[in-house]
Amino acid sequence: MKRIMHTITLVAVITMMLPVNQLLAEAADPVNGTWELNVAKSQFHPGPAPQSQTRTYESDGKTVKHVSKGVNAEGKPTQVEYTAGYDGKDYPMTGNPVADTISLKRVDDVTVEATLKKAGKVVSTTTRVVSKDGKVMTFTTNGTNSSGEPVKNVLVFEKR
Repeated sequence: MKRIMHTITLVAVITMMLPVNQLLAEAADPVNGTWELNVAKSQFHPGPAPQSQTRTYESDGKTVKHVSKGVNAEGKPTQVEYTAGYDGKDYPMTGNPVADTISLKRVDDVTVEATLKKAGKVVSTTTRVVSKDGKVMTFTTNGTNSSGEPVKNVLVFEKR
């Protein structure tokens, strides 16, 4: 009887801990939250730079939902969205004129590598790094723009 009670207690404790583990996973992904582009600290080659951009991320550590809203260099509104796993598989992306899919791979707790494709062809690779203090997120992108020109951008975002 003691053994059965011990097993029941153990199962109950494990069951109660599952929601806590989920919350810890969500809190552990430093990308979670809203981020503002600091245009002055960013570099856009060949440019031009957008006027503004705000990115919002919701991650449980295994997948991430991303919404980016902003104003491009010509003053037109932009919005890019995707939900993707950190598993290296291609996921659909909407609103990006250069890419229609994204794949993400987690390198470590603060670093993720992304590959963007258009019609199955790689158009850019990006490394996203969140600072250890969780206040700055930097994207380094190499690829091509919609005109086929080489692109090398460094975007610096600050957490709101």
